[in-house]
Amino acid sequence: MGAKLAERPLWSATPTPLTEDFEIDIGATHRLVDHHLRLGVDGLFILGSCSCGEGPWLPRRLHRIFIREVCRHAAGRLTIGVQVTDNSAPRVIENAEVAAEEGADVGIMAAPFKVFKPTAAGLTRMYLEAIEGSPLPMGIYDLGERDQVAVPGEVIAAALAHPKVVALKDSSGDAVRKSAALEIRAGRPDLRIMSGDEFDTVGYLADGYDGLVLGGAIFNGRLARRIMDAVQAGDLEGAQLLQDRMNELMWDVYGGREITCWLRGLKHLLVRMGIFSTDNLLLDYEVTPECAARIEEALVREHDVLFPEE
Repeated sequence: MGAKLAERPLWSATPTPLTEDFEIDIGATHRLVDHHLRLGVDGLFILGSCSCGEGPWLPRRLHRIFIREVCRHAAGRLTIGVQVTDNSAPRVIENAEVAAEEGADVGIMAAPFKVFKPTAAGLTRMYLEAIEGSPLPMGIYDLGERDQVAVPGEVIAAALAHPKVVALKDSSGDAVRKSAALEIRAGRPDLRIMSGDEFDTVGYLADGYDGLVLGGAIFNGRLARRIMDAVQAGDLEGAQLLQDRMNELMWDVYGGREITCWLRGLKHLLVRMGIFSTDNLLLDYEVTPECAARIEEALVREHDVLFPEE
């Protein structure tokens, strides 16, 4: 069993398009896949466990539909990772079975949503049991101490050492965890370690991370790829200038440095780009007039990276 991941992977932790009736928007799903291909993204992380993919909020019936449509339309052109996080190993395994049935390549596991008085030993057992039982290769999503259930670094290290684990999304912001991931990858060259910190991609790439998994890659993917190329070429100054440009674009979309509009701003942008049909979501975010105005400015200013083939 194995999933073929790119040497320098760029994945999008993509939002989920919904119709006016809060069903999966099939047409928008196909446009979502096509647009990622234009941007140079090579992997999708769908139904994410944080707010961008809305996985924990969506009915499981819709999970299956969305996985199926993404995988069918991608037709092997993208690596498809599906969030399979849950509160026990059997439930993670069951979620991974559904993802596998619908054509996914990788299951992505983050911290459980709720555990009463978790211990490192108990969490390690849960992670390893889920990894062993999954029909898919697995990726680990590490939010570190910022997650609702804080998973100790030793648990993540044990998971990353498992041969069925093929990828890490590191959004922990923890230098110790970064060093540990790099050390484990040195002994496991097929493991892809990717940063989820889209406001500081340069630092992680310069330190040796293989690639990126970004919540904004559906609109900043072309800039992210340019950053990756600049770092690989040793042009850290140029990479940082691109990062600064990408940060401004994200603040425009997300509602400033306070991230006041977040997912609604992102979906609003995608409607304005003709990718999504609605900005419907299951979470309580709004697009302020200020955010909407900044998105309109960004559509003009950043046209070349938002619509790279026009």
